[in-house]
Amino acid sequence: MSTPDRMVAGSQRRQVRERVLGLLYEAEVKGVEMAELLASLELPLDPYAHALASGAAQHQGEIDGRLEELSDRWPVARMPALDRAILRMASFELGHRAEVSVAVIINEAVELAQEYSTPASAAFVNGLLSQVAAAVRPAGSE
Repeated sequence: MSTPDRMVAGSQRRQVRERVLGLLYEAEVKGVEMAELLASLELPLDPYAHALASGAAQHQGEIDGRLEELSDRWPVARMPALDRAILRMASFELGHRAEVSVAVIINEAVELAQEYSTPASAAFVNGLLSQVAAAVRPAGSE
């Protein structure tokens, strides 16, 4: 049986995560609940994208708390909005999608940060997600 991440090939997986990044960002900027945003979409969302977007939104408090704890004196509210969206999506995957490898999740997040956020974002996202991974997936659990 294939895993959800393997069912979505490399470039498609990237497109799914880009779509989720856009949705998380849109929901935050517009100040709307993810469920409301998802309900307003004209076309149905890929099942994995739906799971990522709704999961990251449902667990946002838990995710933000962990990010605050691990991001040495850098409050989540001060992070660029795109970085927050990337970190929330990847943190959800790390904590709730054990079938997806840590390396895939972090690499995809870093690539999204390089493409869509600030010049320093990729290193910041990489470092913080490495800490999240260590906290939610102890060595040997993958």
